[in-house]
Amino acid sequence: MLRRLWSHGLVVQRAQELVAVIMTHQCTIATPAFPRALSFTSSAILRPQLPPSFYGPPRSAASATMTTQDHHLEAIFTQKRVLRSKIKKDLRSMDPALRSHQDDAIQNLILEAPWFKSCKRLCAYISCSALREVDTLKVLQDVLQNPIKDGETQTTKKLYVPRVEDKNSHMRMLHISGMDDLIANSMNILEPAPVDANGNDREDVMLANEPVDLLLLPGLAFDKTGRRMGRGGGYYDTFLSKYQELARQKNWKQPLLIALTYSVQILEEGIIPVTPSDVFIDALVSPSGFIPITPVAQQICL
Repeated sequence: MLRRLWSHGLVVQRAQELVAVIMTHQCTIATPAFPRALSFTSSAILRPQLPPSFYGPPRSAASATMTTQDHHLEAIFTQKRVLRSKIKKDLRSMDPALRSHQDDAIQNLILEAPWFKSCKRLCAYISCSALREVDTLKVLQDVLQNPIKDGETQTTKKLYVPRVEDKNSHMRMLHISGMDDLIANSMNILEPAPVDANGNDREDVMLANEPVDLLLLPGLAFDKTGRRMGRGGGYYDTFLSKYQELARQKNWKQPLLIALTYSVQILEEGIIPVTPSDVFIDALVSPSGFIPITPVAQQICL
């Protein structure tokens, strides 16, 4: 009996202490914001009024702006995914004979162009038929085999081709002296081995002592304002941004950015969405001819 009274008295004492603690704080009655379908044993919740600092700083205008920008970028990425699917479908639908004809026409235009004949150093992609890219084999063979006149001497153009290093948009342009320098990567795309036959590291264009004059670029879609849409990896945009910055630092002339395109890949102006990281091109080479876009490209046509 005494044990029961002592236990009861202890409970009462603890309850009184709890009430005293709560009453030392300003309290409010708050109705929980739960769906009506839920039921509770009490219709109200007693909670202390906490200072505003407890809930953290208020959401700033900058964070709200960032959220808006994120939503805008996500919308652009969605538009690009849809557009890429359409262009890939169009490329798959191309008649093989038509594709071959346009490949020849584009490469012949390049080989006869004064801006190509006069260039001494260039970067060019190695076409992949599985990706339905404009063929560059004839152009690459011409660069590697045919000498050019440099005053009284004859030299070959210096050629750099892409090598993908990882899945984080890291791509290098490495020097090759022949088609035998190329090996197939995991996606069966030809690219240069990192070292040559003698075990020496291949020259990286970012570490070269002289600038390139020209870059021949692939892509999925283009327009006549210079917009270029790639395959979504960001490899070329990342590389081009870095090389353009290098050229500015070294006070070099910026290289000419020329993309090769089938007719079906040229879209109306405004269809291709762009982000701040997208690099615009100077000109297009299509089966119908050279399409200058920037003043620099227009100047070489004179």
